[in-house]
Parts: sequence; C-alpha cells; structure tokens
Amino acid sequence: MSVLLLLLTGCASQQAERATRDAAEASRVGGWVIVQRGDTLGELARRGGVPLERLQRFNPGVDARRLAVGQRLLMPTRRERAPYRGPYRYQVRSGDTYSSIARRFRTDASRLQAANPGVAPTRLAVGQLISVPLSSGSARSATSPASSNGTGSTGTASPRRASLPDPSSLPSSARRWPWPLDDYRIVRPYGTDSRGTLQPMLLATDAGARAKAVAAGEVRYAGSMRQLGKVVIVHHPDNLQSVYALCDRLLVKNGQAVARGAALCEVGYSNATERHDLLFDLRHGGKPVNPRGVLR
Repeated sequence: MSVLLLLLTGCASQQAERATRDAAEASRVGGWVIVQRGDTLGELARRGGVPLERLQRFNPGVDARRLAVGQRLLMPTRRERAPYRGPYRYQVRSGDTYSSIARRFRTDASRLQAANPGVAPTRLAVGQLISVPLSSGSARSATSPASSNGTGSTGTASPRRASLPDPSSLPSSARRWPWPLDDYRIVRPYGTDSRGTLQPMLLATDAGARAKAVAAGEVRYAGSMRQLGKVVIVHHPDNLQSVYALCDRLLVKNGQAVARGAALCEVGYSNATERHDLLFDLRHGGKPVNPRGVLR
C-alpha cells in the first residue's frame, strides 16, 4: 500500500509540474491551456504567471465557477494588455481573422478594422499586435462575478462592499480616471471586513509594475509609513486625494507636480501574500471614496 501511495503521489506531482510548465509556456507564446480536474481560474492564472483579471478578460464569457474539464482557455502573453473597457492590445494567433477576434471579444469586425488602419484583413501575421476596441458591455462580461476576490471557483466569500459614492456628491472632475496599474486584479475590493472595519482596495500585479497617478496633482507625501511600506499621496484639484501604498521604490518627491499617468512608485513584493500588491485609496475632503465609482 505504501508503495502504491508513493507511486500515486509521484504521478500527481508530475502532472502538476507538467500543468505548470504548460501554462507558463502558453503564457509565453500565447497558446491555449486545457482545464484539468480540480483546476480553478485562479490556479491557472498563477501557473501562467498572469494576473487573474487579465486571464478573465481574454476569456470573456467563461464562468470561473463552472469550469469544465477539457475546456480551452486562451493564455495572454506578456506583450498583451487588457485595460478595463479597452481597447485591448491583442497578439494575433495562428488562424485568426478580424471576424474571429471580434467574436471572441464580442465586438464588431468593422470596428476592429477601423482601429487598425493600414492592417489589411488578409495580411494579419502571427505575433502581430493589434488594437481591439470593445463594445459597451464587453468589459463587464469579461470579468466573472467571482473575480472581485481573485479566488476563481473556490467559493471563498468576498468582503461586504461599501456602496459606491453618489456621483452628485463628488466634484465633476472625479470622473473616468484611469486605474493606477496597467495590469491588475482586485484581490480585496474597497469595503468593510467581517469586523466592520473599512478597508481600502488592494490590487495585485506583476513584478516591476509601476503605480501611476490617476489624475494630475501635487505630491504631498512621498516616504515610509509603518505597516504600509513606502507611500505616495497626491493631492488633486477639488480637494481630492489619491494614496498609493506598499511600494518598494519611490519615483517622486514631496512637492513634485505630476501629470495623469506619471509613474509614482514601483510596486513592492509581500512575503505574506507572495504577491506584488498595491494598496490604493481615494479621498474627498479626507473622507474615503470607493474607487469603483471614479475609475473608468
């Protein structure tokens, strides 16, 4: 019996290692991965070394809670990008056409072609990067209901969310701000925890990622804080503030004026979570604001 257990353990270990190699290879070359028994979307993303939210966005319509054995998922490459609401940066695969790409991302082939002037439909080349504009509902459908806590199909309950800010209570300037990271997944949404304590949003990203200013403003603080690591606080017009914490290296100084999209810090690595995490917070007059009501 003990010999059998050792053999089974060895086989399982080999299968896991092979699945990890397959996912990593698919991430590198932009291939497909096949769902195996016991897989979750979060585990597949971890094996491929990509943020969960990006994996979800490149597989719109896939329900993280209902993965099927044998189901094919497209693993995005490191050159591809999938910002919320698009446009996506997509790398052409073998057999792709404007029509097939449009169907995958639930948009129109005519919009796809218009977004890539000079790229003839008959001359798509494998490995070529193209822009993919999304329809109004594509970005919402590309993220499954289970994506907010990054658990995939594990069934872990997410924290209770605080309500979105009433748009009328915020200045008109606080509209459609970009996210502070190009690639991210929300591992903790803004809201209260099980003890009723309000928690800011926590975003996971890739190594080397830089947090960017969500709006133009002035750096009022760039330094270290206990339990928060290196922190950048930017003041914006209309008494708005944005906070970027758990940074590893600061890229700005106190009093520095920054434009929207300016790099503020390099995101740090947490030994506790074994991830690169950015704590992001928004304030209006010192009062916390749910970023989902401001960021586009």
